[in-house]
Amino acid sequence: MNSLANTSGEKLDHTFHPGNNRGTLLILGHGVTGNKDRPLMVALAEGLSECGWPCLRISFSGNGLSEGRFQESTITKELADLKAVLDTVPQEIRIAYAGHSMGGAVGVLTAATDPRIRALVSLAGMTQTAAFAEREFGMVKPDEGCMWDEESCPLSTHFMEDMRRIGNTLAAAAEATCPWLLIHGDADDVVPIQDGLEAFAAANCEKEWLAVEGGEHSFGEESYPRIIEAMDRWFTKHLG
Repeated sequence: MNSLANTSGEKLDHTFHPGNNRGTLLILGHGVTGNKDRPLMVALAEGLSECGWPCLRISFSGNGLSEGRFQESTITKELADLKAVLDTVPQEIRIAYAGHSMGGAVGVLTAATDPRIRALVSLAGMTQTAAFAEREFGMVKPDEGCMWDEESCPLSTHFMEDMRRIGNTLAAAAEATCPWLLIHGDADDVVPIQDGLEAFAAANCEKEWLAVEGGEHSFGEESYPRIIEAMDRWFTKHLG
């Protein structure tokens, strides 16, 4: 694919995986402190590409090798990043989006207002954004400390204020109309499985729930085949 950039002109690092199912595109979005090259993102893209689905892994601005400052990386900015990517896709292409963790929140908030997303997948999707921010980073002073003590991921006031302002994604979950597959590990200690269950309960669209027994936040290699199979089946049903 050609160069991708957001409306601020920041280039978005991306990797395209071709597939035989013409007229479709699956966009994969990562979670907080992540990027397109995290093992889960790579494994899903490679596995789904082998199933025939063209896949596009993206790093949101300020993350990975994408341009921009990490301190400005918020859900609101990532919503704009995803919209900029969607704007580059020809209208005749049927688009699906799969987001992990905070990328899952980006997905449902986008799907609630943008009909270009024809099928949605949440992977350990974050629902209670304010609660997550307080639980994980409430003891860290913004603009001085870092997320999970990672020096490359400074905690910013921008991030905390955005997470509190959004609060949760339940209203968006109720408004989304595209088919939605929610996948969550029952041993997730970063985004508790209750987040996924609340989103599933709020959704009014065609939906399916998959709990991965023993699955942690990024699931683990042993879970990848099952997740890929579930996503392949979902996309075959709704994009085929």
